[in-house]
Amino acid sequence: MHPTLRLSIALLLVGLIPGALTGTGKASDPVNVVFIVADDLNTALGCYGHPTVKSPHIDRLARRGVLFERAYCQYPSCNPSRASILTGLLPERVGVLDNRTRLRDASSEVVTLPQLFRKSGYTVARVGKIFHASVPEEIGKKGFDDTASWDEVIDPVGRDKADEGMLRNLTRGRELSSALAYHEAEGTDEEHTDGRVAMEAIGLLERLRGKRFFLAVGFYRPHVPWIVPKRYFDRYPLESIRLPAEADGDRGDIPEAALTVSPPHYGLGESDRRNAVRAFYASVSFMDEQVGKILDALDRLKLTESTVIVFCGDHGWHLGEHGLWQKNSLFEESVRAPLILAGPGIPSRNATSKRIVELLDIYPTVAALAGLAAPRGLDGADLGPLLRDPDASWTRPARSVVKRGRILGRSIRTDRWRCTEWDESRRGLELYDHETDPGETANLAADPRHAKTLDEIRQLIRERWKLVPAAREKGL
Repeated sequence: MHPTLRLSIALLLVGLIPGALTGTGKASDPVNVVFIVADDLNTALGCYGHPTVKSPHIDRLARRGVLFERAYCQYPSCNPSRASILTGLLPERVGVLDNRTRLRDASSEVVTLPQLFRKSGYTVARVGKIFHASVPEEIGKKGFDDTASWDEVIDPVGRDKADEGMLRNLTRGRELSSALAYHEAEGTDEEHTDGRVAMEAIGLLERLRGKRFFLAVGFYRPHVPWIVPKRYFDRYPLESIRLPAEADGDRGDIPEAALTVSPPHYGLGESDRRNAVRAFYASVSFMDEQVGKILDALDRLKLTESTVIVFCGDHGWHLGEHGLWQKNSLFEESVRAPLILAGPGIPSRNATSKRIVELLDIYPTVAALAGLAAPRGLDGADLGPLLRDPDASWTRPARSVVKRGRILGRSIRTDRWRCTEWDESRRGLELYDHETDPGETANLAADPRHAKTLDEIRQLIRERWKLVPAAREKGL
């Protein structure tokens, strides 16, 4: 085929994709975006194959588009992960590696994803937690919000704040933001913060209908403390709760820097741990119900066909694996997060991609779906090829970091392996084979049979982080 003819056909095909760039650089059919983030959500969802959790509405969204089975955050904690997602930059490059640093203090000139849409003429609004806010202390407050990113913000607050005095704290002495604490609450969904988040989001959809809009919806659950209506707890009888299997001697070959909970399980017995898992599942189902209300509203308002929907967690969450709870580890359960995309420009339906992707990839992907030119130098990649063919070739590994005082842990996830270096291996080294050990229970870093593989992956770590000179400049 003549090159000119091939180019003409390619341009024609691009023009047939809603929201894709035409030869003029403008979107041929502008799309809206609804960007939904759940706080501290791991992959305990029906659509990810979980045997217990009931999540019919997120499952429904997955049937409409592409579910990424192996998506990874770049830092397993709220503020740095969200700063990374919303800027498309690795945490070291954006300069946010804790829950105390504000985005604009670290990178004043960066253009966030919603800001890109705002600059492009979209009406851009936020409801709930998108940038970091400490939960539960800052529910109903702006937290670390970025004013340059939005035209309108709404910070709902519900009865769960008033009910905090009724919590049962399984980990007494820990602040509520990191305590395993729960309460089977009274009241309707709409009386609770996430129920109000959904209602406010629906109100915005009704007002913004007919405009180009980017709507970000941030749910606070399943972040602790777990305060949701009792009917969601009732879906999970305590006797139905199964705890993660624990391998004998699992922690014996794990570097000290990798272990965030000591003693294992905070010293909690089996009954308390089952209550904690039950409360987490109940909170997931409550949040899922609110997602369903937004999906129903998009259908009712006839916005579904013109709206790209992104659903993700900001990172994963431990429920007792390796004796760990919560996040801030570099194990699979902490850095793996749900990611689902559906809407115009996404031809695949009810599809699952098993390729390794990063939450960094959300920024360039959503920009491309809307026909917008993303800033140069982003660390993520446009997932367009995988939205067209979920099994397409894709060789990019996933990068995750965590900071422990002056120690930096770097982890890389390839199709088969996870390798983690602590302080460039001075404080520990881990290697796990996901082909034979998906639970990461056998650290192979000291096994001479895997020395060649370890050397190759450590070299990959060095290569993949060459692109972050800002990390050295900031003393990280």
